[in-house]
Amino acid sequence: MQFISTRGQAPSTSFTEALLMGLEPDGGLAVPASIPTITADILEEWRSLDYAALAAAVIGLFATDIPRTDLRAIVSAAYDPSRFPAPVVPLKPLDDVVPGLTLVGLSEGPTMAFKDLAMQFLGQAIPYVLARDGKVLNILGATSGDTGSAAEHAFRAQEGVAVFMLSPAGRMSDVQRAQMYSLADPNIHNIAVDGVFDDCQALVKALSNDAAFKAEHSLGAVNSINIGRIVAQAVYYTWAWLRASDSASPEERRRFHVDVVVPSGNFGNIYAGHLTRTMGLPIRRLILATNENNVLDELFTSGVYRPRSAAETLATSSPSMDISRASNLERFVWQLLGPEEFTARWVSLETTGSLDLTDHLAAMHDDFGFISGTSTHADRLTTIRRVHRAMGGLVDPHTADGLTVALRHMEPGFPTLVMETALAAKFARTVEEALGEAPEPSAAIQELLTKEQHVATIPNDEEELRKLIARSALRQP
Repeated sequence: MQFISTRGQAPSTSFTEALLMGLEPDGGLAVPASIPTITADILEEWRSLDYAALAAAVIGLFATDIPRTDLRAIVSAAYDPSRFPAPVVPLKPLDDVVPGLTLVGLSEGPTMAFKDLAMQFLGQAIPYVLARDGKVLNILGATSGDTGSAAEHAFRAQEGVAVFMLSPAGRMSDVQRAQMYSLADPNIHNIAVDGVFDDCQALVKALSNDAAFKAEHSLGAVNSINIGRIVAQAVYYTWAWLRASDSASPEERRRFHVDVVVPSGNFGNIYAGHLTRTMGLPIRRLILATNENNVLDELFTSGVYRPRSAAETLATSSPSMDISRASNLERFVWQLLGPEEFTARWVSLETTGSLDLTDHLAAMHDDFGFISGTSTHADRLTTIRRVHRAMGGLVDPHTADGLTVALRHMEPGFPTLVMETALAAKFARTVEEALGEAPEPSAAIQELLTKEQHVATIPNDEEELRKLIARSALRQP
Protein backbone atom coordinates (compact mmCIF):
# COMPACT_ATOMS: atom_id res chain seq x y z
CA MET A 1 0.00 0.00 0.00
CA GLN A 2 1.32 3.41 -1.01
CA PHE A 3 0.21 6.84 0.18
CA ILE A 4 0.10 10.01 -1.90
CA SER A 5 -0.33 13.69 -1.07
CA THR A 6 -3.55 15.58 -1.68
CA ARG A 7 -1.44 18.34 -3.25
CA GLY A 8 0.08 15.94 -5.77
CA GLN A 9 3.60 17.36 -5.57
CA ALA A 10 5.28 14.85 -3.24
CA PRO A 11 6.56 11.34 -3.93
CA SER A 12 4.45 8.41 -2.76
CA THR A 13 5.40 6.81 0.54
CA SER A 14 4.87 3.62 2.49
CA PHE A 15 2.70 3.53 5.61
CA THR A 16 5.63 3.80 8.01
CA GLU A 17 7.14 6.67 6.04
CA ALA A 18 3.83 8.54 6.15
CA LEU A 19 3.52 7.69 9.84
CA LEU A 20 6.70 9.63 10.69
CA MET A 21 6.09 12.43 8.22
CA GLY A 22 2.78 13.87 9.40
CA LEU A 23 2.29 16.72 6.92
CA GLU A 24 3.50 15.89 3.40
CA PRO A 25 6.51 17.80 2.01
CA ASP A 26 4.23 19.75 -0.38
CA GLY A 27 1.94 20.81 2.47
CA GLY A 28 -0.74 18.24 1.67
CA LEU A 29 -2.13 15.31 3.63
CA ALA A 30 -1.40 11.64 3.04
CA VAL A 31 -4.21 9.58 1.52
CA PRO A 32 -4.20 5.94 0.39
CA ALA A 33 -3.32 5.57 -3.29
CA SER A 34 -6.08 2.94 -3.44
CA ILE A 35 -8.90 2.06 -1.04
CA PRO A 36 -9.08 -1.52 0.30
CA THR A 37 -12.44 -3.26 0.10
CA ILE A 38 -14.39 -4.74 3.01
CA THR A 39 -16.96 -7.30 1.86
CA ALA A 40 -19.77 -8.95 3.79
CA ASP A 41 -17.76 -12.18 3.86
CA ILE A 42 -14.73 -10.40 5.31
CA LEU A 43 -16.89 -8.83 8.01
CA GLU A 44 -18.17 -12.28 8.97
CA GLU A 45 -14.59 -13.55 9.19
CA TRP A 46 -13.77 -10.65 11.52
CA ARG A 47 -16.85 -11.03 13.74
CA SER A 48 -15.23 -13.38 16.26
CA LEU A 49 -12.02 -11.33 16.66
CA ASP A 50 -11.27 -9.41 19.82
CA TYR A 51 -10.43 -5.72 19.48
CA ALA A 52 -6.66 -6.12 19.16
CA ALA A 53 -6.99 -8.84 16.54
CA LEU A 54 -9.49 -6.73 14.59
CA ALA A 55 -7.07 -3.81 14.79
CA ALA A 56 -4.35 -5.97 13.27
CA ALA A 57 -6.71 -6.99 10.45
CA VAL A 58 -7.97 -3.48 9.62
CA ILE A 59 -4.69 -1.62 10.07
CA GLY A 60 -2.92 -4.42 8.21
CA LEU A 61 -4.82 -3.45 5.05
CA PHE A 62 -2.88 -0.19 5.08
CA ALA A 63 0.34 -0.95 6.99
CA THR A 64 1.58 -3.48 4.48
CA ASP A 65 5.23 -2.64 5.17
CA ILE A 66 5.00 -3.81 8.80
CA PRO A 67 5.40 -7.60 9.11
CA ARG A 68 2.18 -9.13 10.36
CA THR A 69 3.81 -10.67 13.45
CA ASP A 70 5.23 -7.26 14.39
CA LEU A 71 1.89 -5.56 13.80
CA ARG A 72 0.13 -8.06 16.06
CA ALA A 73 2.66 -7.31 18.79
CA ILE A 74 2.15 -3.55 18.35
CA VAL A 75 -1.64 -3.69 18.63
CA SER A 76 -1.51 -6.20 21.49
CA ALA A 77 0.60 -3.74 23.47
CA ALA A 78 -1.57 -0.76 22.46
CA TYR A 79 -4.83 -2.40 23.58
CA ASP A 80 -3.47 -4.32 26.54
CA PRO A 81 -5.88 -4.63 29.52
CA SER A 82 -3.56 -2.37 31.51
CA ARG A 83 -4.57 0.43 29.12
CA PHE A 84 -8.13 -0.52 28.14
CA PRO A 85 -10.50 -2.84 30.02
CA ALA A 86 -12.14 -5.51 27.88
CA PRO A 87 -13.84 -5.27 25.45
CA VAL A 88 -11.89 -2.02 24.77
CA VAL A 89 -14.90 -0.41 23.05
CA PRO A 90 -18.22 -1.28 24.72
CA LEU A 91 -21.55 -0.46 23.09
CA LYS A 92 -24.02 1.13 25.53
CA PRO A 93 -27.70 0.98 24.48
CA LEU A 94 -29.67 4.16 25.27
CA ASP A 95 -33.10 2.65 24.67
CA ASP A 96 -34.45 4.39 27.78
CA VAL A 97 -33.63 7.70 26.11
CA VAL A 98 -35.01 6.63 22.73
CA PRO A 99 -35.21 3.12 21.19
CA GLY A 100 -32.51 2.38 18.62
CA LEU A 101 -29.94 4.81 20.03
CA THR A 102 -26.56 3.42 21.12
CA LEU A 103 -23.48 5.07 22.55
CA VAL A 104 -20.16 3.70 21.30
CA GLY A 105 -17.88 3.80 24.35
CA LEU A 106 -14.61 5.23 23.07
CA SER A 107 -13.38 6.73 26.34
CA GLU A 108 -12.18 3.77 28.37
CA GLY A 109 -8.48 4.54 27.90
CA PRO A 110 -5.82 6.30 29.99
CA THR A 111 -7.03 9.88 29.42
CA MET A 112 -10.78 9.17 29.28
CA ALA A 113 -11.20 10.35 25.67
CA PHE A 114 -11.63 8.75 22.25
CA LYS A 115 -8.20 10.02 21.17
CA ASP A 116 -6.58 7.27 23.27
CA LEU A 117 -7.67 4.55 20.87
CA ALA A 118 -5.60 5.85 17.97
CA MET A 119 -2.86 7.45 20.03
CA GLN A 120 -1.98 4.30 21.94
CA PHE A 121 -1.45 2.60 18.59
CA LEU A 122 0.86 5.41 17.48
CA GLY A 123 2.61 5.24 20.86
CA GLN A 124 3.67 1.69 20.01
CA ALA A 125 4.02 1.92 16.21
CA ILE A 126 6.19 5.04 16.00
CA PRO A 127 8.86 3.89 18.51
CA TYR A 128 8.92 0.55 16.66
CA VAL A 129 9.69 2.30 13.36
CA LEU A 130 12.24 4.64 14.95
CA ALA A 131 14.12 1.75 16.58
CA ARG A 132 14.04 -0.23 13.35
CA ASP A 133 15.42 2.67 11.31
CA GLY A 134 17.79 4.16 13.92
CA LYS A 135 16.01 7.53 14.05
CA VAL A 136 14.53 9.99 16.54
CA LEU A 137 11.35 12.02 16.19
CA ASN A 138 10.26 15.31 17.72
CA ILE A 139 6.48 15.33 17.66
CA LEU A 140 4.98 18.79 17.19
CA GLY A 141 1.26 18.99 17.80
CA ALA A 142 -1.65 21.23 18.68
CA THR A 143 -4.55 20.32 20.93
CA SER A 144 -7.89 21.79 21.81
CA GLY A 145 -8.01 19.53 24.84
CA ASP A 146 -7.90 15.77 24.35
CA THR A 147 -5.32 15.08 21.62
CA GLY A 148 -2.50 16.53 23.70
CA SER A 149 -3.07 14.46 26.80
CA ALA A 150 -3.64 11.30 24.75
CA ALA A 151 -0.38 11.86 22.85
CA GLU A 152 1.64 12.65 25.93
CA HIS A 153 0.38 9.62 27.82
CA ALA A 154 1.09 7.41 24.80
CA PHE A 155 4.66 8.65 24.28
CA ARG A 156 5.84 9.50 27.79
CA ALA A 157 9.15 7.80 28.62
CA GLN A 158 9.39 6.30 25.12
CA GLU A 159 12.90 6.11 23.68
CA GLY A 160 13.70 8.26 20.69
CA VAL A 161 10.60 10.46 20.92
CA ALA A 162 9.97 13.93 22.33
CA VAL A 163 6.59 15.66 22.33
CA PHE A 164 6.08 19.41 21.91
CA MET A 165 2.36 20.04 22.45
CA LEU A 166 0.74 23.43 21.90
CA SER A 167 -2.53 24.26 23.65
CA PRO A 168 -4.62 27.45 23.81
CA ALA A 169 -3.96 29.20 27.12
CA GLY A 170 -7.02 29.14 29.38
CA ARG A 171 -9.25 27.30 26.90
CA MET A 172 -9.27 23.76 28.33
CA SER A 173 -11.01 22.20 31.30
CA ASP A 174 -9.21 21.76 34.62
CA VAL A 175 -8.88 18.01 34.10
CA GLN A 176 -7.62 18.39 30.53
CA ARG A 177 -4.92 20.80 31.70
CA ALA A 178 -3.96 18.60 34.64
CA GLN A 179 -3.65 15.48 32.49
CA MET A 180 -1.13 17.27 30.28
CA TYR A 181 0.68 19.75 32.48
CA SER A 182 1.20 17.39 35.44
CA LEU A 183 3.49 15.14 33.42
CA ALA A 184 7.13 15.61 34.43
CA ASP A 185 8.73 13.22 31.93
CA PRO A 186 11.76 14.89 30.32
CA ASN A 187 10.55 14.05 26.79
CA ILE A 188 7.25 15.90 27.28
CA HIS A 189 7.09 19.66 26.61
CA ASN A 190 3.81 21.52 27.20
CA ILE A 191 3.49 24.90 25.51
CA ALA A 192 0.51 27.19 26.20
CA VAL A 193 -0.07 29.70 23.40
CA ASP A 194 -1.74 33.06 23.92
CA GLY A 195 -4.53 32.41 21.42
CA VAL A 196 -7.10 29.84 20.32
CA PHE A 197 -6.66 26.32 18.97
CA ASP A 198 -6.56 27.51 15.36
CA ASP A 199 -3.58 29.71 16.27
CA CYS A 200 -1.80 26.66 17.71
CA GLN A 201 -2.63 24.66 14.61
CA ALA A 202 -1.33 27.47 12.36
CA LEU A 203 1.99 27.49 14.23
CA VAL A 204 2.34 23.74 13.78
CA LYS A 205 1.62 24.03 10.05
CA ALA A 206 4.06 26.91 9.64
CA LEU A 207 6.94 24.94 11.12
CA SER A 208 5.90 21.73 9.37
CA ASN A 209 5.87 23.55 6.03
CA ASP A 210 9.43 24.79 6.60
CA ALA A 211 11.24 21.84 5.04
CA ALA A 212 14.67 22.88 6.29
CA PHE A 213 13.58 23.42 9.90
CA LYS A 214 11.51 20.24 9.85
CA ALA A 215 14.45 18.19 8.61
CA GLU A 216 16.98 19.80 10.95
CA HIS A 217 14.85 19.10 14.01
CA SER A 218 13.25 15.81 12.87
CA LEU A 219 9.70 17.10 13.27
CA GLY A 220 6.65 14.88 12.91
CA ALA A 221 2.99 15.08 13.84
CA VAL A 222 0.51 12.83 15.63
CA ASN A 223 -2.57 15.04 15.58
CA SER A 224 -5.41 14.07 13.30
CA ILE A 225 -3.49 14.91 10.12
CA ASN A 226 -1.37 11.80 10.77
CA ILE A 227 -2.66 9.00 8.56
CA GLY A 228 -1.82 6.48 11.29
CA ARG A 229 -4.48 8.02 13.50
CA ILE A 230 -7.07 7.84 10.75
CA VAL A 231 -6.33 4.19 10.05
CA ALA A 232 -6.43 3.28 13.75
CA GLN A 233 -9.77 5.07 14.15
CA ALA A 234 -11.21 3.05 11.29
CA VAL A 235 -10.96 0.02 13.59
CA TYR A 236 -13.60 1.17 16.05
CA TYR A 237 -16.11 2.02 13.31
CA THR A 238 -15.73 -1.55 12.08
CA TRP A 239 -15.94 -2.92 15.62
CA ALA A 240 -19.08 -0.87 16.36
CA TRP A 241 -20.88 -2.17 13.26
CA LEU A 242 -19.95 -5.76 14.09
CA ARG A 243 -21.20 -5.48 17.67
CA ALA A 244 -24.38 -3.64 16.64
CA SER A 245 -25.20 -6.40 14.14
CA ASP A 246 -24.26 -9.35 16.37
CA SER A 247 -27.88 -10.18 17.23
CA ALA A 248 -29.04 -10.13 13.60
CA SER A 249 -29.28 -13.32 11.57
CA PRO A 250 -26.61 -14.02 8.94
CA GLU A 251 -29.03 -13.02 6.19
CA GLU A 252 -30.12 -9.85 8.03
CA ARG A 253 -26.49 -8.83 8.51
CA ARG A 254 -26.06 -8.49 4.76
CA ARG A 255 -28.75 -5.79 4.77
CA PHE A 256 -27.84 -4.27 8.16
CA HIS A 257 -27.03 -0.58 7.87
CA VAL A 258 -26.46 1.95 10.64
CA ASP A 259 -26.36 5.71 10.96
CA VAL A 260 -23.29 7.02 12.77
CA VAL A 261 -23.22 10.35 14.59
CA VAL A 262 -19.85 11.99 15.22
CA PRO A 263 -19.15 15.18 17.23
CA SER A 264 -16.61 16.93 15.04
CA GLY A 265 -14.32 19.94 15.04
CA ASN A 266 -11.25 19.01 12.99
CA PHE A 267 -12.97 16.38 10.78
CA GLY A 268 -10.45 13.65 11.64
CA ASN A 269 -12.72 11.24 13.49
CA ILE A 270 -15.59 11.45 11.02
CA TYR A 271 -13.15 11.17 8.12
CA ALA A 272 -12.15 7.77 9.53
CA GLY A 273 -15.84 6.84 9.47
CA HIS A 274 -16.05 8.09 5.89
CA LEU A 275 -13.01 5.97 4.99
CA THR A 276 -14.58 2.80 6.36
CA ARG A 277 -17.85 3.60 4.59
CA THR A 278 -15.90 4.02 1.34
CA MET A 279 -14.24 0.66 1.99
CA GLY A 280 -17.65 -0.97 2.19
CA LEU A 281 -18.68 -0.88 5.85
CA PRO A 282 -22.50 -0.68 5.83
CA ILE A 283 -22.94 2.86 7.14
CA ARG A 284 -26.00 4.56 5.67
CA ARG A 285 -25.42 8.11 6.88
CA LEU A 286 -22.59 9.95 8.60
CA ILE A 287 -24.20 12.59 10.80
CA LEU A 288 -21.77 15.34 11.76
CA ALA A 289 -22.46 17.29 14.96
CA THR A 290 -20.86 20.65 15.71
CA ASN A 291 -21.11 23.16 18.52
CA GLU A 292 -21.53 26.88 17.98
CA ASN A 293 -18.30 26.89 15.94
CA ASN A 294 -20.30 25.35 13.15
CA VAL A 295 -18.28 25.87 9.97
CA LEU A 296 -18.67 22.18 9.11
CA ASP A 297 -22.43 22.22 9.60
CA GLU A 298 -22.51 25.29 7.35
CA LEU A 299 -20.57 23.37 4.70
CA PHE A 300 -22.82 20.31 4.67
CA THR A 301 -25.95 22.46 4.83
CA SER A 302 -25.10 25.22 2.34
CA GLY A 303 -22.20 23.79 0.35
CA VAL A 304 -19.86 26.63 1.30
CA TYR A 305 -16.83 26.14 3.52
CA ARG A 306 -15.85 29.39 5.18
CA PRO A 307 -13.27 29.06 7.99
CA ARG A 308 -13.43 31.71 10.67
CA SER A 309 -10.75 33.80 12.28
CA ALA A 310 -9.44 33.35 15.80
CA ALA A 311 -11.51 36.35 16.89
CA GLU A 312 -14.65 34.68 15.52
CA THR A 313 -13.97 31.33 17.20
CA LEU A 314 -16.17 31.06 20.27
CA ALA A 315 -15.16 29.60 23.62
CA THR A 316 -17.88 27.03 24.37
CA SER A 317 -18.71 24.38 26.93
CA SER A 318 -17.51 21.70 24.48
CA PRO A 319 -14.02 23.18 24.11
CA SER A 320 -12.37 20.34 22.20
CA MET A 321 -14.59 21.32 19.25
CA ASP A 322 -13.78 25.03 19.38
CA ILE A 323 -12.19 24.83 15.95
CA SER A 324 -12.96 26.97 12.90
CA ARG A 325 -10.54 25.48 10.37
CA ALA A 326 -10.90 21.73 9.92
CA SER A 327 -7.53 20.33 8.86
CA ASN A 328 -8.77 16.93 7.73
CA LEU A 329 -11.47 18.34 5.46
CA GLU A 330 -8.80 18.56 2.76
CA ARG A 331 -8.77 14.77 2.45
CA PHE A 332 -12.52 14.63 1.84
CA VAL A 333 -12.58 17.55 -0.60
CA TRP A 334 -9.74 15.90 -2.54
CA GLN A 335 -11.86 12.78 -2.92
CA LEU A 336 -15.05 14.73 -3.61
CA LEU A 337 -13.53 16.80 -6.43
CA GLY A 338 -10.89 14.44 -7.75
CA PRO A 339 -7.18 15.34 -7.86
CA GLU A 340 -7.27 17.65 -10.88
CA GLU A 341 -10.30 19.70 -9.87
CA PHE A 342 -9.08 19.79 -6.28
CA THR A 343 -5.77 21.35 -7.33
CA ALA A 344 -7.55 24.07 -9.30
CA ARG A 345 -10.16 24.91 -6.70
CA TRP A 346 -8.31 24.53 -3.40
CA VAL A 347 -6.39 27.68 -4.32
CA SER A 348 -9.60 29.67 -3.90
CA LEU A 349 -9.75 28.74 -0.23
CA GLU A 350 -6.22 29.98 0.33
CA THR A 351 -6.74 33.20 -1.65
CA THR A 352 -10.35 34.18 -0.84
CA GLY A 353 -10.90 32.47 2.52
CA SER A 354 -13.80 30.33 1.34
CA LEU A 355 -14.54 27.35 -0.88
CA ASP A 356 -17.81 27.12 -2.80
CA LEU A 357 -18.82 23.49 -3.21
CA THR A 358 -22.53 24.06 -3.83
CA ASP A 359 -22.23 22.23 -7.16
CA HIS A 360 -21.21 19.13 -5.19
CA LEU A 361 -23.67 19.46 -2.29
CA ALA A 362 -25.99 16.75 -3.61
CA ALA A 363 -23.03 14.37 -3.91
CA MET A 364 -22.03 15.07 -0.30
CA HIS A 365 -25.49 13.95 0.79
CA ASP A 366 -26.44 11.28 -1.73
CA ASP A 367 -23.10 9.67 -2.62
CA PHE A 368 -21.14 10.16 0.59
CA GLY A 369 -24.02 10.10 3.10
CA PHE A 370 -23.16 13.27 5.02
CA ILE A 371 -25.70 15.32 6.90
CA SER A 372 -25.07 17.63 9.85
CA GLY A 373 -26.43 19.73 12.68
CA THR A 374 -25.45 22.26 15.33
CA SER A 375 -25.84 21.98 19.10
CA THR A 376 -25.86 24.94 21.48
CA HIS A 377 -24.89 25.25 25.14
CA ALA A 378 -28.57 25.06 26.12
CA ASP A 379 -28.94 21.91 23.97
CA ARG A 380 -25.96 20.30 25.71
CA LEU A 381 -27.39 20.96 29.16
CA THR A 382 -30.80 19.62 28.14
CA THR A 383 -29.29 16.44 26.69
CA ILE A 384 -27.07 15.81 29.72
CA ARG A 385 -30.17 16.12 31.93
CA ARG A 386 -32.25 13.89 29.63
CA VAL A 387 -29.71 11.06 29.68
CA HIS A 388 -29.25 11.33 33.45
CA ARG A 389 -32.99 11.29 34.16
CA ALA A 390 -33.63 8.38 31.80
CA MET A 391 -30.73 6.16 32.79
CA GLY A 392 -28.83 7.72 35.67
CA GLY A 393 -25.75 7.94 33.46
CA LEU A 394 -23.54 10.89 32.64
CA VAL A 395 -22.30 12.14 29.30
CA ASP A 396 -19.76 14.85 28.59
CA PRO A 397 -20.74 18.02 26.68
CA HIS A 398 -19.13 16.93 23.39
CA THR A 399 -20.98 13.63 23.44
CA ALA A 400 -24.09 15.66 24.31
CA ASP A 401 -23.57 17.61 21.08
CA GLY A 402 -23.63 14.31 19.21
CA LEU A 403 -26.70 13.01 21.04
CA THR A 404 -28.54 16.29 20.47
CA VAL A 405 -28.04 16.09 16.71
CA ALA A 406 -28.75 12.34 16.70
CA LEU A 407 -32.15 12.89 18.30
CA ARG A 408 -33.04 15.34 15.53
CA HIS A 409 -32.01 13.09 12.65
CA MET A 410 -32.85 9.53 13.77
CA GLU A 411 -35.14 7.58 11.47
CA PRO A 412 -37.14 4.44 12.36
CA GLY A 413 -35.57 1.18 11.27
CA PHE A 414 -31.98 2.39 11.29
CA PRO A 415 -29.89 1.86 14.43
CA THR A 416 -28.09 5.06 15.34
CA LEU A 417 -24.60 4.87 16.84
CA VAL A 418 -23.23 7.96 18.59
CA MET A 419 -19.46 8.10 18.92
CA GLU A 420 -18.58 9.02 22.51
CA THR A 421 -15.99 11.77 22.84
CA ALA A 422 -14.92 11.72 26.50
CA LEU A 423 -16.07 10.85 29.99
CA ALA A 424 -18.15 13.37 31.87
CA ALA A 425 -15.56 13.58 34.65
CA LYS A 426 -13.34 15.67 32.37
CA PHE A 427 -15.98 18.39 32.19
CA ALA A 428 -17.46 18.48 35.66
CA ARG A 429 -18.39 22.18 35.56
CA THR A 430 -20.77 21.75 32.63
CA VAL A 431 -22.26 18.60 34.12
CA GLU A 432 -22.80 20.50 37.37
CA GLU A 433 -24.55 23.30 35.49
CA ALA A 434 -26.83 20.78 33.82
CA LEU A 435 -27.69 18.71 36.90
CA GLY A 436 -27.33 21.22 39.71
CA GLU A 437 -24.53 19.26 41.31
CA ALA A 438 -21.12 18.13 40.21
CA PRO A 439 -20.36 14.44 39.84
CA GLU A 440 -18.17 13.21 42.66
CA PRO A 441 -14.64 13.13 41.26
CA SER A 442 -12.80 9.86 41.60
CA ALA A 443 -9.85 9.63 43.93
CA ALA A 444 -7.56 9.49 40.88
CA ILE A 445 -8.92 12.75 39.50
CA GLN A 446 -8.74 14.46 42.88
CA GLU A 447 -5.09 13.46 43.12
CA LEU A 448 -4.45 14.56 39.52
CA LEU A 449 -5.80 18.05 40.17
CA THR A 450 -3.41 18.56 43.08
CA LYS A 451 -0.24 17.73 41.13
CA GLU A 452 2.31 20.36 40.21
CA GLN A 453 1.91 21.53 36.62
CA HIS A 454 4.71 22.11 34.11
CA VAL A 455 4.02 24.39 31.15
CA ALA A 456 5.80 27.12 29.18
CA THR A 457 3.63 30.00 28.00
CA ILE A 458 4.50 31.82 24.78
CA PRO A 459 2.83 34.49 22.63
CA ASN A 460 1.29 33.51 19.32
CA ASP A 461 4.67 33.93 17.68
CA GLU A 462 6.40 31.54 15.29
CA GLU A 463 9.92 32.62 16.22
CA GLU A 464 9.33 32.02 19.93
CA LEU A 465 8.23 28.47 19.15
CA ARG A 466 11.25 27.88 16.91
CA LYS A 467 13.61 28.93 19.69
CA LEU A 468 11.94 26.66 22.23
CA ILE A 469 12.11 23.64 19.94
CA ALA A 470 15.71 24.34 18.92
CA ARG A 471 16.73 24.31 22.61
CA SER A 472 15.04 21.03 23.55
CA ALA A 473 14.63 18.84 20.45
CA LEU A 474 16.20 15.41 20.27
CA ARG A 475 19.03 15.07 17.75
CA GLN A 476 19.51 12.28 15.26
CA PRO A 477 22.23 9.82 16.37
